[in-house]
Amino acid sequence: MKGAQQSLLLCLTVLLCCRINQVLPAALTVSPSRSQFFEGNSVSLSCEENNSADGWTVWRNTTRGTRTQCGDRWGRPDGSTCNNSHLLPSDSGVYWCSSREGAASSSIQLTVTGGSVILRSPVLPVMEGDDVTLSCLTKTTPSNLPAAFYKDGSLIRTEPKGHMTLHHVTSSDEGLYRCNIRGHGESPSSWISVEDGMETFSQFLRTEFREEDIKFWSVCEYRTTDPGTELLSKARSISTALMEAEASKQSVLMF
Repeated sequence: MKGAQQSLLLCLTVLLCCRINQVLPAALTVSPSRSQFFEGNSVSLSCEENNSADGWTVWRNTTRGTRTQCGDRWGRPDGSTCNNSHLLPSDSGVYWCSSREGAASSSIQLTVTGGSVILRSPVLPVMEGDDVTLSCLTKTTPSNLPAAFYKDGSLIRTEPKGHMTLHHVTSSDEGLYRCNIRGHGESPSSWISVEDGMETFSQFLRTEFREEDIKFWSVCEYRTTDPGTELLSKARSISTALMEAEASKQSVLMF
């Protein structure tokens, strides 16, 4: 029985990992990775899905048009990558990936300014507990000037070298951030989102897997905090329950 339990646990692990890799949606990546750009900057946006980007295209909504894809009077498509070599303020808007089958990635907001100051901040949501560094950049001078940082309109603090780090972020750190460099100007505002990684993953699991699979994954995650006898007991109880459930199904089929 011990060997059967171990085999079952191994199969469940492989099954869960493989299924997760198969169903992950495409993600839109931005290079350089930031949400604000100066007018005239270049940017590359790429759709990536399980190391494969076949069939995905970058789309956007801006003041110039809604639901327009790369190559339709903006950008230069290269497979599932879209390159824009000279950004304009009118390129500010919401961008996302869409597949031929109609699937869509999460969207991101890009801002292009004709001003002289931008805030370099994460373009994608950050995970709770991470450290996040914000930088106040100028277009024509070294980017280490004193800068004041604001959240939701209120001053956080002034940093002498233009960089501010938020340590171990939580949901309370979500908000609109901007910065100001005296004598040069103020950046546009950008929203920073903070996600609970475990809760986000749990919600995803509930849409794709059986409750037994989720419980098994939780035990695997639990091993990082208690690799001792309690883990072994939990693993055994789950595998036994699964085997008994399967045996019960087989009995019903026989009769």
